[in-house]
Amino acid sequence: MNKLRDAVDRFCARHPRFGIPNLMLYIVIGNVAVYLLSVLTRANDIGALSFLAFSLRGLLRGEVWRIITFIFVPGFTSPFWLIVSLYFYYWIGSTLEREWGTARFNLYYFSGTLLTVLGAVLAGLITGQVDLLVAGTTYVNLSMFLAFAVLFPDMQVLIFFILPVKMKWLAWVDGALFALNVVLSLIKGDWVGVILPIVALLNFLVFIWPEIQRLHDRRRHQTARQTVNFRKAVRQQQQQKGYRHKCAVCGRTDADYPDLQFRYCSKCAGYHCFCQDHIFTHVHFTE
Repeated sequence: MNKLRDAVDRFCARHPRFGIPNLMLYIVIGNVAVYLLSVLTRANDIGALSFLAFSLRGLLRGEVWRIITFIFVPGFTSPFWLIVSLYFYYWIGSTLEREWGTARFNLYYFSGTLLTVLGAVLAGLITGQVDLLVAGTTYVNLSMFLAFAVLFPDMQVLIFFILPVKMKWLAWVDGALFALNVVLSLIKGDWVGVILPIVALLNFLVFIWPEIQRLHDRRRHQTARQTVNFRKAVRQQQQQKGYRHKCAVCGRTDADYPDLQFRYCSKCAGYHCFCQDHIFTHVHFTE
């Protein structure tokens, strides 16, 4: 996993202009075009647009366009939900592209798409059903939402345009949907429904795991930091005879050097006083 992450970082650093700027706009336009095609041809199901969906049988026949066109098959037949979903994922994708850069975001989406194709091929080989159809990038979009939630956990969205909910809570719902779909697919013996969510999550982990580690380290550091009770520290020092403050490095006291300033360090374990010459240069106490 670490080698894959390093390879992604090196590729993005060496090829900053890789990819299609504003990629999600073209994906949205493609979804709208395919939806209008289905309306004009009175296609109420994916069967009428099967020439666009990916299938192993079609690929073996030389229909290589399916590797690309399945991306543009919309996941909803309702105009309302189609507009809502496309707007939502356009917003998420555009934000991720601004945060990561065009190269990294394109690599994320393209690798997720490629893993979807490979997962569909694997499912077809396992079951022997080479005519299985895969339409749309539902799991790639859901994994993209998870990545967004990790980067912006406290950002709020309006559910049904009324209820404000933070992204981190929606991410838990998204993860539950992943798990539920995998379990139900296992029960039904639907290998496509098992493999595609898993490969989408693997793609998510490769790209977002460094962010998760940074967030974990930041929270652990914030938890470990101590809030020093300076009044208590002063009282402890006052109980000692002859002085109120003593530098833990050089040993000078306010009794011997009345003009010297003393401070307490909030990053040290316990209560330790330092003079003005050592408050910023000392080695922090850990025990």
